[in-house]
Amino acid sequence: MDGRRIQRVLSSICLAAALVIAVLLVTPPPLQAQFKPDTADAEIEPIDVKATPLAGFEKLLPYKTRFGRLEWRGGLVLTSPSENFGGWSGVAVDANGRGFVAVSDAGTWLTGEIMYDGARPTGVAMARQGPIQALGAKTLKRDRDRDAEAIALVDGTTSRGSLLISFEQNQRIGRFDIGERGVSAPKGYLEMPPEMQRKKRGDGLEALTVLRGGPLKGSVVAIAEHLLDKSGRHTGWIWLRGKPQRFQISDIGGFSITGATSLADGSLVVLERRFRWFEGVRMRLRLIPAVELAPGAVLTGDVLLEADMTQEIDNMEAIAVHDGVRGEAILTLMSDDNFNGFLQRTLLLQFTLHPESQSSAR
Repeated sequence: MDGRRIQRVLSSICLAAALVIAVLLVTPPPLQAQFKPDTADAEIEPIDVKATPLAGFEKLLPYKTRFGRLEWRGGLVLTSPSENFGGWSGVAVDANGRGFVAVSDAGTWLTGEIMYDGARPTGVAMARQGPIQALGAKTLKRDRDRDAEAIALVDGTTSRGSLLISFEQNQRIGRFDIGERGVSAPKGYLEMPPEMQRKKRGDGLEALTVLRGGPLKGSVVAIAEHLLDKSGRHTGWIWLRGKPQRFQISDIGGFSITGATSLADGSLVVLERRFRWFEGVRMRLRLIPAVELAPGAVLTGDVLLEADMTQEIDNMEAIAVHDGVRGEAILTLMSDDNFNGFLQRTLLLQFTLHPESQSSAR
């Protein structure tokens, strides 16, 4: 089969998949929710997670590893027999790149260890899953209360440390500990921006990180999925002295913001997603320098990567970073499969972000 015919066949397959996935990505929340398990009675338990390696990031060119400043390290398709496995919308990774904790929009957490062969991720070990709790270790009974969308490691590790978790629908950011019993009940909540009260689901807090460096080191940053101002710009906040201060991010092409993580110097890598009926799902990574991030700022940043269904992406919602042995930033991305494993996938992807001087043409 020649290259052009392969391209036509692949395009047809991608279009058909896009039309089906669209039902999940653009369906109103009440209908999406029917795919989610009821985790009100979930217990902390070890689970089996199978990892199937991806041949490459570019489907027709699996040997291609450089995408501008990003270098493909590897990726996995994750599956599990657990009925509560899926919907992973936020992830945090330890400084060594092994331990991780993820949160699901069904109100569960997942911990484990990423296994490697050299730099290439090969599997997930010691996976354990449990329910996110309310104040006083009470059960989160309502779907709107369980909709966790992002997680950030504040200090320590994913086996013993402290976390922030943001929730959509019932908008809030909670402070949690993590230890031998997994994620604790919340210790309290951050003050929320007044404009986030009574917002519909698509406007909710979708991205969360803690700045690791720069002028605002230690500050919490959160960004709404698709809350636009009168000029069509995305809305985010920086918490200074406990108070949320607003900033804006320029919209490029109608993408929604689904995740963010902080590099060592305090710069932000923002994860974005877009769906269109005749192109399917797209993903973008945008870099925002630390020196530009401030209350009242209007940010644009630089596009690091834009990917579509000819590449190994899905409904990409989670992003984390750790530093390599030479100080290079290593990005870990996860996808939310909407608890529909027949049509969508839970992906774990990794890229190395090289300094600008080492970038190469795509």
